[in-house]
Amino acid sequence: MHPVLKAFVCGSISGTCSTLLFQPLDLLKTRLQTLQPAVGGSGRAGMVTVLFRVVRTESLLGLWKGVSPSGRFGYGSVYGALRSIYQTEGARGMFSGLTATLLRDAPFSGIYLMFYTQTKKLTPQDQLDPVLMPVVNFGCGIFAGILASLATQPADVIKTHMQLSPEKYRRTSQAIAFIYKDFGLVGFFRGGVPRALRRTLMAAMAWTVYEQMMEKMGLKS
Repeated sequence: MHPVLKAFVCGSISGTCSTLLFQPLDLLKTRLQTLQPAVGGSGRAGMVTVLFRVVRTESLLGLWKGVSPSGRFGYGSVYGALRSIYQTEGARGMFSGLTATLLRDAPFSGIYLMFYTQTKKLTPQDQLDPVLMPVVNFGCGIFAGILASLATQPADVIKTHMQLSPEKYRRTSQAIAFIYKDFGLVGFFRGGVPRALRRTLMAAMAWTVYEQMMEKMGLKS
């Protein structure tokens, strides 16, 4: 197999495994971002509260829902979601929140890779037992993921609001104004804990599996 194809296979497998494993954290993150400031007058719900609510009302498998977790659309499948969005919002609806997504993902990738590679350079890899290298790679990934997640959390909150209420937010500036008015500055970091956990653990695991697979295939990552 060509080295490029080997790298592609390694990256695909590592990314798929980490995404499936940490999907519940993404669902919790989205629900926290779209909760109202008060729930039944009892105060703001936390991650653990939302977790138990999902398991109690939707079963354990409800944590792996791949559609909008707000409960307002009722999509039965990915195809059903795509068809409904196209029929009600047109082709434009498929790209709702694109600006916020770019502002989130482009910096995240750059910040993560920067800290990941720099942290790895600081570790004495030549002096470490090869058995410990997966642990070292995982640790570097966690450190880089936390910093990248915190830096890009506001863009993720904006993206979520725009995609769930496209009729309300036609522009990114409208979503920013709404979040600030209703939740204040802290509103831009709602759902930050589950997202940081998910992105950090997912990226760390993906890189660890990727580098181990590349080594098994005789390729240098």
